[in-house]
Amino acid sequence: MTQTNRLTALAIKSLKPGFHADGGGLYLRVTATRKSWSFIYHRDKRRREMGLGSFADVPLTEARDKAADARTLIRSGVDPLSEKARSNVEGRTFREAAAEYISLKEMGWSNPKHRQQWPNSLRDHAKPIMDMAVDQITTQDVLTCLRPIWHCKPETSSRVRMRIENILDAEKARGYRSGDNPAAWKGNLAHLLPPRSKLSRGHQRALDYKKAPAFMAALRQREGVAAKALEFTILNAVRTSETLNATWGEIDWESRVWTVPAERTKTKTELRVALSDAAIAVLSEMKALDCDWVFPNANRNGPLSTAAMSAVLDRMDMKADATVHGFRSTFRDWAGEATEFPRDIVEMALGHKVGSAVERAYRRGDALERRRAVMVDWATYLRPITEP
Repeated sequence: MTQTNRLTALAIKSLKPGFHADGGGLYLRVTATRKSWSFIYHRDKRRREMGLGSFADVPLTEARDKAADARTLIRSGVDPLSEKARSNVEGRTFREAAAEYISLKEMGWSNPKHRQQWPNSLRDHAKPIMDMAVDQITTQDVLTCLRPIWHCKPETSSRVRMRIENILDAEKARGYRSGDNPAAWKGNLAHLLPPRSKLSRGHQRALDYKKAPAFMAALRQREGVAAKALEFTILNAVRTSETLNATWGEIDWESRVWTVPAERTKTKTELRVALSDAAIAVLSEMKALDCDWVFPNANRNGPLSTAAMSAVLDRMDMKADATVHGFRSTFRDWAGEATEFPRDIVEMALGHKVGSAVERAYRRGDALERRRAVMVDWATYLRPITEP
């Protein structure tokens, strides 16, 4: 491998996200949030990648020196990763391992929230192990991280556990640790912590559908964009992100249809939402704001924050009884218990994939008008004709 020194300190400042070669196996990985060095080589016909640190900690000249040292080992018949594991394992901390794992993986994450949640959750809940050597972390150390949040934050604690497990698995693959994974659930933590099913239902808190009309009446008394966004979300039984990122170009007033692009749906397929009179009324109010976003923030330069609708529930003292996402379950319970609508039509109204891949391939249309009947009845249920 020949070192060609393609990168310069000045050019690095303006690099776009992607892999950028300096030559001789040295690459700078650039993402939306960080820059990190990698040395890539082949051994035994397998591609190997060795992290050399973040650009913030390792300047260009030092990265080249590290890559040169690795090339020297290769010429001597030594695998740089195994050599590095033998010589530097004591200095390899979980903090470094987590940063490298996130840097390698985040370009493949389609949900931008993951780019924030991964480092934030580890920062907040993995403090006891952040500065420990990865080969020294034990099951008891992992329990120290999880026990304070296992009962009060079951969803968060489960994700933190899985993230620690993934990072330590990657470290084992790189040669920095050996033995069983101390964050593994089966055969390990499963014997030391209660299963999540006994701590929570496994889904968001949902308001009893029988209480939904009274809640909606109270919600309509509140002013502000966030309250209107919450009303619109409940009326259409859609996901939070789908409402928050809605733009006027997605609204067809004549056909009374809101088309959510595939890239903004969880299933990565276009979703057409049949709009009821109540939903159209909300849109009419929002149109007066004259902004590209249907539900803009206070500065009118972007959408509402992801926490805005939850804050409305908090101000209404509903945080313990419901979540924004939980209203989808409220809608599902109402449809299943109080109506005769077919299950498949209700699931399609929720934007879920229905049937096998083969069945979906042969299905014609998306049953929009049948779904419209569901949403009209749902809106009527939430606001009876006797309500002013």
